Amino acid sequence: QVQLVESGGGLVQAGGSLRLSCAAPGRTFNDYNMAWFRQAPGKEREFVAGIIRRISGSTDYADSVKGRFTISRDNAWNTVYLQMNSLKPEDTAVYFCAADGSSFGVSTGVPAYKYWGQGTQVTVSS
Repeated sequence: QVQLVESGGGLVQAGGSLRLSCAAPGRTFNDYNMAWFRQAPGKEREFVAGIIRRISGSTDYADSVKGRFTISRDNAWNTVYLQMNSLKPEDTAVYFCAADGSSFGVSTGVPAYKYWGQGTQVTVSS
């Protein structure tokens, strides 16, 4: 069992920035592809960004966040980050960290991810 703990959500004005963190206390991220998903009220959970387990650190992003969000990982600290810049009201959602130990590359589908954090709320005001 991998427990994921997110932090860093909050309320920010449009155009502002936030950095989300996801930690796995006592576990290593080296064996997992990591990703961030988000879910707005009344909508399905959607892929935001992902990063593979291998040292190349290849990443993938949803079109809606490309150029604004950056995912990164620090395996020494067992932490993955999501830097969110130029935030928009439509970015408002609960953001979830997820771990996938099976896929070769970054998967954008919810079913690929076995472990999930509890979620952190991000609210962007206009």
